[in-house]
This record gives sequence, C-alpha cells and structure tokens, in this order.
Amino acid sequence: MLNVGDPAPEFDLPDAEMEMVSLASFRGRHIVVLYFYPRDDTPSCTIEAIDFSEIDDRFLELGALVIGVSMDDCLAHGAFRDKHGLSIQLLSDTEGEVCALYGVLHDKEFEGRTRHCIQRSTFVIDRDGKLVRLLYGVNARGHAAEILTYLKELA
Repeated sequence: MLNVGDPAPEFDLPDAEMEMVSLASFRGRHIVVLYFYPRDDTPSCTIEAIDFSEIDDRFLELGALVIGVSMDDCLAHGAFRDKHGLSIQLLSDTEGEVCALYGVLHDKEFEGRTRHCIQRSTFVIDRDGKLVRLLYGVNARGHAAEILTYLKELA
C-alpha cells in the first residue's frame, strides 16, 4: 500500500500517439496529477476527462500536469481524446502493471466472470517525485475542481 511521502512508482507508458512517457521526465519540473480511470468513453470517465481538460490551463498555471491512465490501448485513447476534444494526456497500461503498482486494481464480477478493473483513483506527485495526496474510489463529477483547490492550497 502506498502512503503520503513515498516515492511515486516509476513508469514508462505510451500515450495516444504511441510516444513513451516517463514519470521521471517530469521530476524537478512539474507536479503531476496522475489519475486512473476504468474505461475510455464511458459516462463517468468522460465527465472526469472533460472536467480535467476544461481547467487544464489552471493546472498548468500552478505548474501541474494532468495525466490519465487506463487499460485501454493507444488507439482507443486517441479516439476518446479526439471525440471529446480532451487536452490532457492519456496513457495506456494495457497489461495493468502500473495500475498494480499504484494499487488501483480490484476484482469485479461481470456476467458471471471475475475480471480486473480500475478503481477510479488520483495521486498528486510533487516535483521531487513524492506522493503528496492519494485518493481511492473518487467520484468523477467535481473531482477535477477538488484537485485544483487542493493544489492552490498546497501552493
């Protein structure tokens, strides 16, 4: 289990353009708002992604980058981004390895089968690569504004 003050688990994941993104590349330069969501283009995930995108410039003013992660592939991310005009970066963790590192996977019963699903969660990572906020099981609606308020208080 992760705790505030722990180093954020490192990762390298592809974005919607299939370019690799490394968490380490942001160290010393940006705060990272890393949010995990279950699936592209579902109602709650769409609300959350649009909410983050609509105030993305306000995150940037605070030196923060917003990055979404799901187990969808890069092509799905590109279609999701383009369909809704999203400005935030979406990363693909198709094998769920990074999701497991952050402890956001849980088993869910679906049509008589058990499968791994992502619990909607958000992590704020400071410029030194340390976890400063961990939120599991968040509500999509209003979450982006909640995180922005937290970052303003942190500043």
